[in-house]
Amino acid sequence: MSIGPLDLGILAPAFLAGLLVLATHVPLGTQVLERGIVFIDLAIAQIAGLGVIVADALGLPGGPVAVQAAAVCAALAGAALLAWTERRAGAQLEALIGVLFVLAASTGVLLLASNPHGGEHLQDLLVGQILWVGWPQLAPLAVVTVVLLAVLALGWSARLGRFGFYATFAVAVTASVQVVGVYLVFTSLIVPALATLGARHRLAAAAAIGAIGYAAGLVFSALLDLPSGPTIVCALAAVALIAHRIRALA
Repeated sequence: MSIGPLDLGILAPAFLAGLLVLATHVPLGTQVLERGIVFIDLAIAQIAGLGVIVADALGLPGGPVAVQAAAVCAALAGAALLAWTERRAGAQLEALIGVLFVLAASTGVLLLASNPHGGEHLQDLLVGQILWVGWPQLAPLAVVTVVLLAVLALGWSARLGRFGFYATFAVAVTASVQVVGVYLVFTSLIVPALATLGARHRLAAAAAIGAIGYAAGLVFSALLDLPSGPTIVCALAAVALIAHRIRALA
């Protein structure tokens, strides 16, 4: 079904993908702000992407399962490193997370330097391909989302201490970054949570901001023929700013 340039066959699965990402990133985003480690998602997402690049460079078997396995293994290794670092770094943790992100990004660029499609791989990692996500791709993301929500609701990640938080975060980011890209992962995690600091019913308000932002971004992307990822990022920021101003005037 389509309404003018709005093809619901394309927009509907893309919007559902956004809702699945928000389902885990909204609660995790509030924890990230409380811990003061805002750039952790960028570092973990970049490490997960590096895992895929390394697997490809080593000539390991391809396919969705192998790609996902490489990304998860790399992200969990990064989570273990961050958990170990947090116990020793103290106030320098955020700076070290930034260094880890830059190192992972630079290593990925170096590994792709001789790849004729390296630029495309990097662009996909950063901005994602949410507008072209299909229904078959949503099933694994939905399963991971349900499992992670159960883990958060039952407090299992908290029982494992620092590593439990970082491991849960790593799996959530890894599952999301391959669908929506690094930019949208960061925006989905931080912007709704930041816009609702101190708000009543914070999680519900943040989820509403995220859903409206994704919907508006997808619609504008389709109507104006703009790249979907950056358009949604800008829409999320705009919706969050409007929501914040409404709260300030209330």
